[in-house]
Amino acid sequence: MDPTSGRLAASQLAIASLLVLASAGASFLLTLGIERRLIVATLRMVAQLLLVGFLLEWVFSLDHPAAVTLVLLTMTLIAGVSASRRTEVSYQGMLANGLFAVAAGSWAASAIALLIVVRVHPWYTPRYAIPLVGMILGNTMNGVSLGLDRLASELLARRGQVESALALGATRWEAALPIFRSSVRTGLIPTINTMAAAGIVTLPGMMTGQMLAGASPIDAVKYQMVIMFLMTFAIVAGSILAAFLAFRRLFTADHQLDLRLLIERKNG
Repeated sequence: MDPTSGRLAASQLAIASLLVLASAGASFLLTLGIERRLIVATLRMVAQLLLVGFLLEWVFSLDHPAAVTLVLLTMTLIAGVSASRRTEVSYQGMLANGLFAVAAGSWAASAIALLIVVRVHPWYTPRYAIPLVGMILGNTMNGVSLGLDRLASELLARRGQVESALALGATRWEAALPIFRSSVRTGLIPTINTMAAAGIVTLPGMMTGQMLAGASPIDAVKYQMVIMFLMTFAIVAGSILAAFLAFRRLFTADHQLDLRLLIERKNG
């Protein structure tokens, strides 16, 4: 690798890939039973990253708002669908709610990033718009998914407590508020942990990438802080919106919990 060009030779990639083969070998020797899944996951990752790389090179060369918008919409759709399919307990309407929550939180934060904070001109410049939105989308997806899973699981597990509160005259909001709060907190836990350890235990990806590209450590730190602020806002907004939409879906206007909508997934 030439540090000034940032290019890796095929031989260097091959050397790094041997570490995965070594890990698979260790799994085989210790009979951990994960070597096949490890190899398959590695091959899928390589194929997906190469496909994305070629696609982004084409989009970068076009430098057209329609192409960038199409990529961002596709990323948003995949993130929203993934957020609603990673839960152990689902409910009718979770897909639409998860997609809307992920899109709203991510795009609001991305708009602030591109138009106000970083001030990219034009806003659709691919090398800025796609990575920024991608980072925000990925973290918002995880937060929304964790929050929805916690809310649906706790409603199912604490149905007796919730229905007792409703029977004693509590409103649907009063009965669901503790679970609502718990779901939002759960969605934020990974981000809070990352922020608490950033710079001391780990060097976040944005910061590391900037330094590898030649930016000064202080400039890289500033960009990383901006990204963390934006991701936190997106996750909070997305998690609150997802929990609120789930609440409106699962509780009727007559202050009743409709458990018929909840579905336990057999394989998580």
